[in-house]
Amino acid sequence: MIDAAEDRERFQKLINALGLRQPPNRTARTEADALRLAEEIGYPLVVRPSYVLGGRAMEIVREEADLQRYMREAVKVSNDSPVLLDRFLDDAIEVDVDALCDGQDVVMGGIMEHIEQAGIHSGDSACSLPPYSLPDTLQDEIRRQTVAMAKALNVIGLMNVQFAIQGEGDQAKVFVLEVNPRASRTVPFVSKATGRPLAKVAARCMTGQSLASQGVTREIIPPYFSVKEAVFPFRKFPGVDPLLGPEMRSTGEVMGISGCFGEAFLKSQYAASVKLPRAGNVCLSVRDVEQPRVAEVAKLLVELGFNLYATKGTAKAIQAAGFPVTRVNKVGEGRPHIVDMIKNNDVALIVNVVEDKRGARDSASIRTGAMAANVPYYTTLAGALAACQGMKERREITVYDLQSLHRKLEQNA
Repeated sequence: MIDAAEDRERFQKLINALGLRQPPNRTARTEADALRLAEEIGYPLVVRPSYVLGGRAMEIVREEADLQRYMREAVKVSNDSPVLLDRFLDDAIEVDVDALCDGQDVVMGGIMEHIEQAGIHSGDSACSLPPYSLPDTLQDEIRRQTVAMAKALNVIGLMNVQFAIQGEGDQAKVFVLEVNPRASRTVPFVSKATGRPLAKVAARCMTGQSLASQGVTREIIPPYFSVKEAVFPFRKFPGVDPLLGPEMRSTGEVMGISGCFGEAFLKSQYAASVKLPRAGNVCLSVRDVEQPRVAEVAKLLVELGFNLYATKGTAKAIQAAGFPVTRVNKVGEGRPHIVDMIKNNDVALIVNVVEDKRGARDSASIRTGAMAANVPYYTTLAGALAACQGMKERREITVYDLQSLHRKLEQNA
């Protein structure tokens, strides 16, 4: 059953039999296969070797030349180790689910909504339990699909599922990205957030005990938000570009808890040694497709009292939305530019969202400069929005006794 979940073609048959939806995908065993199949699916693509952990050698490719380079340089391709091609879902929300199954009954361990959009490795993305923006109807559909897959895979113990949600409201579509019939790296976080020792319960299931005999009959949904944030080693490697992608780069994680999402996110940033500013200048530079949405971030930043600086296209979008902004040069447009502002201690926060490899190269000095100067930065608009919500909720921070919260959850259960 592990192979049924890992083998692309077997898993596709199982998903189709259950009537569930996957992003269009193919399996390529040669470079010629990959180029032909990519045309069938359409770009952009997520490409990766089969049977890997941590997103190793996984990339998002947006054109044929990038795919050719990947097939020739990044991996060895053969019948025994083919490359997996998946259509990349733009502007999708990623969701992680941990579930327990004893062979008959399935109980959700927890549903986690990622803050960064699909395309950032799940181990590097901040996430919230319970979800902070998904409607109940969508969460119920995710539960239904998880139960169906757990039973079809004959899971005994733990299972992790990664979903992508594309669209909003009644138009939202749920896609199954990946199923792992095993414990995942999210289990410790979910256990700490809910007070339920998932690994212990799963191990007992694997020795023959049922969930019911252990008193595990329903999902624990806490009345508070727990936000997991990844911790990165970039400060130990000066000059390394901290831009995130589908290959995992984090080396740890921390967690913040609060009755509201904003404060929980703020606590997670403090725990990860990210000190969000109270005032000052914010520099924004976002890719073209994100510019219509940058106004939401600009609005919150202005309400919080920050001064906005932005590169040409981003500044135009902010001005069109009616918010004051000062244009600043990109590094390639002449001085003074964004990196000069960072070096002069004139920047309190950076929002830098890039689109492709060329954009990443051109803006790498912004991110490395921010790291060197200890300036907080966000490389997704979703992360920047969450940071704004956190700064908006900033007040006297409430400290919670985790054990007391767990005892209350047990009593309610």
